[in-house]
Amino acid sequence: MKIIIINGSARKGNTLTAINALIKGASEKNEIEVIEPDKLQIAPCKGCGACQCHKGCVDNDDTNPTIDKIAAADMILFTTPVYWWGMSAQLKLVIDKCYCRGLQLKNKKVGVIAVGGSPVDSIQYELINKQFDCMADYLSWDMLFQKSYYASEKTDLAKDENSLKELENIGKNL
Repeated sequence: MKIIIINGSARKGNTLTAINALIKGASEKNEIEVIEPDKLQIAPCKGCGACQCHKGCVDNDDTNPTIDKIAAADMILFTTPVYWWGMSAQLKLVIDKCYCRGLQLKNKKVGVIAVGGSPVDSIQYELINKQFDCMADYLSWDMLFQKSYYASEKTDLAKDENSLKELENIGKNL
């Protein structure tokens, strides 16, 4: 299976730790590519609608090659730190630009990992999951998992052996 992971974090901390644990489990049986929006040149969606008349975004940046990769994947893993009770701007930017080819994202397998500085029973994770639930309903996604992790310091998740093992096992079962 071809898996695209969108890393919504610009830092090398807990979100990357979660990604690497999942990759450790999934890499044997799957082709995996990580997209790092903070390293790309992607202009925000202008809502111009021109993409609905053409084969993609009219912006001459990294949007179309990025969306090509996402559309070609069998599974999309969205990963994000929690910023102000929601997903990061880096991840949201890529999601917004998917509008140009949204119908090509139908029926994908999807997973979500959110890492935040509040315990996992906090409303912030519920808000993020509800947003992804709406996208999943709209695009007929097969939501394989939505996982939330509490990690307030940069290396907290790396010290949490149970969470790392859980993520590795999720990867093995993909």
